Amino acid sequence: MARSKLLIACPETNADLLYLGGFRAPDAFAYLETVGKKHILLSDLEIDRGRAEAKVDSVEAFSEFSKLAEKTPGKTPSYSKVIATWLLSKNVSEVKVPTDFPFGHARDLKKAGIDVKPVRGPFVPEREIKSRPEVHALENAIRISEIGMTRGIEVLRASKILKDGALSFNGTHLTSELLRIEMETAVVRAGGEARGDTIVAGGQQACDPHHRGSGQLFANQLLILDIFPRDIRSCFHGDITRTVVRGRASEEQRRLWNTCLEGQKLALDAMKPGVEGRIIHNMVKKFFTDQGYPTEIKNGRWQGFFHGTGHGLGLEVHESPRFSEAIFQPGQILTVEPGIYMPGLGGVRHEDVVLITKTGSKLLTRLPKPFEI
Repeated sequence: MARSKLLIACPETNADLLYLGGFRAPDAFAYLETVGKKHILLSDLEIDRGRAEAKVDSVEAFSEFSKLAEKTPGKTPSYSKVIATWLLSKNVSEVKVPTDFPFGHARDLKKAGIDVKPVRGPFVPEREIKSRPEVHALENAIRISEIGMTRGIEVLRASKILKDGALSFNGTHLTSELLRIEMETAVVRAGGEARGDTIVAGGQQACDPHHRGSGQLFANQLLILDIFPRDIRSCFHGDITRTVVRGRASEEQRRLWNTCLEGQKLALDAMKPGVEGRIIHNMVKKFFTDQGYPTEIKNGRWQGFFHGTGHGLGLEVHESPRFSEAIFQPGQILTVEPGIYMPGLGGVRHEDVVLITKTGSKLLTRLPKPFEI
């Protein structure tokens, strides 16, 4: 009996399945890897397209194994029973599954005689190291994210500052929601998709790193723009953050912005094979503390630098490796995005994407970092 890998998921929401099977479908299906061969089990609706497009060794029909699993004529067997029948037909009685494998399927497969073993850590660790075609796909996704960001900056630059400090664009008040639409529309036109979660957060909202932003935008405030679209052709993501001020920045805002930029440069300069991400993260945090921006809880909320320095980027916006847990290797692609958040003053985050090379790192992001616009 062979020990094998099993996935039951939808490739639109499961990057491991998309990576392994190379087949996009709106519904869940089963993937099996055993004895060096890849197999998928599809509905009759998808079977012909799967045989033409999937990057696997065999594509089989769910309906055929449903008939084999049927014990009582006319009574449809359970989904898990059909999967178990499929596995046993390939001499598979024990499978490795990811830790987020559906509990119901695991329970039912066990009842059907299949031993299910969850895998700790990444289920497909080879996704961490990008091939040349994958690097190229990521570069295309980054260009799409830059197009979205460029549109956001264009709209801000074209906006008018009203007497009360509010921003106006095309005769209407400019809000986070309207600017988000402008940025995401540019992404769609460039061949990407953004799912409405682009961050456009100004003022106090920018002190919460994942606040999407809402309401009226104002001049002379720090404004964080963070967009992370997916290229609809390759399914790889871009990710970029810029922090700007429409109007005039105060000296405090300027110092915060420049300090964050210096911290990002420290990280970028230190990234090379064999270096631990944890060391770089702690170095950046200490630098911010030394500059007068300690990471601490004050008045009941966090301030300073209280998130990771970056994350892996690929078929998911956040994927392995985690920056602080990584020992950098050639072929890894990560974001570098330190941030400083000071309630009462605002938040700043600079984010770019880098490829770890044999001797150091290569910046994949091209878009400049404007400040006052």
